[in-house]
Formats: sequence, C-alpha cells, structure tokens
Amino acid sequence: MRVPYRLLLLPLLTALAAAPYCASAQSKTDDQLQGVLRRLDETAKNFHTAQADFEYDTVQTDPVPDTDKQKGTIYFEHSPARFRMAAHIKEHNGHPSKTVYTYTEGQFQLYEGAANQVTRITKASQFESYMLLGFGASGKDLEAKWEITDKGSELIDGIKTEKLELIARDPNVRKLFSKVTVWIDLARGVSLKQLFEEPDGEYRVSVYFDFKLNQPLGDAEFKLPVNAQTTYVNR
Repeated sequence: MRVPYRLLLLPLLTALAAAPYCASAQSKTDDQLQGVLRRLDETAKNFHTAQADFEYDTVQTDPVPDTDKQKGTIYFEHSPARFRMAAHIKEHNGHPSKTVYTYTEGQFQLYEGAANQVTRITKASQFESYMLLGFGASGKDLEAKWEITDKGSELIDGIKTEKLELIARDPNVRKLFSKVTVWIDLARGVSLKQLFEEPDGEYRVSVYFDFKLNQPLGDAEFKLPVNAQTTYVNR
C-alpha cells in the first residue's frame, strides 16, 4: 500500500446517511449542533498543547483488499503565535518504524527512516486549519470549513463523545476526503476517533488515547531525526 501522504496532511481531519427530518426535528437537531459548537468555542480558548498515542488503520478495498496499520504518538502545539504538529510512527504493520511527520512554519515534512529521506510539501499552509480538526479547533473553525451533521452522543471506552459528520466546503478538500466523521470528547475538546473516507473507497480509522493536555512540549518533538546522509525531495 502506498505511503498515505494525503491522509496525514489533514490528520487530524476527521458515516452514515442522515435520515430525513420533519421541520420540528430539524430545528431540534440544529439547536443541539449549535450547543455542541459553542461548547467547542469555549474549550478552544484553553487548548494549548496535546500529546496522545494513536492507532491508524488505512483500508484499501480496490483493486486488492489491504490494511495498513500504524501506531505512534502525536503532538500538537497551538497558540496565537504559531501552530506545530508532529506524528512519530513507532510501529508499522507490526514492525518497528522510524517515520516522522511534522508541520512547522507552514511546511509539511515526512521523514522515512528506512530510506533516510525527507519529503517536503512547502505549500501546506492552506491545510493548517484542517489539521486542528478535533485538536483545539473551535466551533467557529468547524463551521467555516465544514458542512456539519450532528449524529448524536456515543460512548467510546466509557467516555461520552459527540459524533459529527463533516463534508468539506472546499471542493479541493473533497477530492481528498469525501466525508470525515469525528467522535469528540466535548469536555476536553479532543477527538477520540476519526473516520476519513476517500472518493475511491479507501478509508482510514484513527483512534487516540492516553492524552496529555496543556503540558509543555519542547522543540525535540517537532524535529526530524535527519543526518548528513539524509536526502530531500520537494513536492
């Protein structure tokens, strides 16, 4: 399976068809959604950093069914001055991995330890607001970028979450993901689970756990383990 660059450009983006509503039910649903979004506005004010362990399962259905599994730790730092993100892949399909993704100063980079190569995407700043999905995004941020359907409450590992189905307003983003579903812990303003669906039928399930919120993060978490022999590719 190919390395999922585009899946991790919006990781942090996160599906069931909605049944028709009568007018009164729609109004109630809209009121519920607005309550959820306003609560996210409040949690976003107090969000500064996050660290969490994750498991990513990317499923390919065509032409040959396949599942790609990754485990690791993700880091976010969000302040008025800057936004940084890093994902350290520690295990890939059951084998040790030295893959690191970072987004700093408007540049997305992927380090692949096996090849000792860095791939840079220099025009990634347009995706910055999407990377906050479920990690410090306010309700206003979500409304600006997504058409949102509130699918109600759901327990994940005993924690109450709100399940939101998202369709990007930007047609370029819809080319990457036809639909994103997120399960958000409203008390902390973080995603416990995300489902990314692609137009070609491939999808990724992301699960996050062992959160550490608003604890200091150093620069080391956001640096790539490069050396003098590392090669670079720009995209």
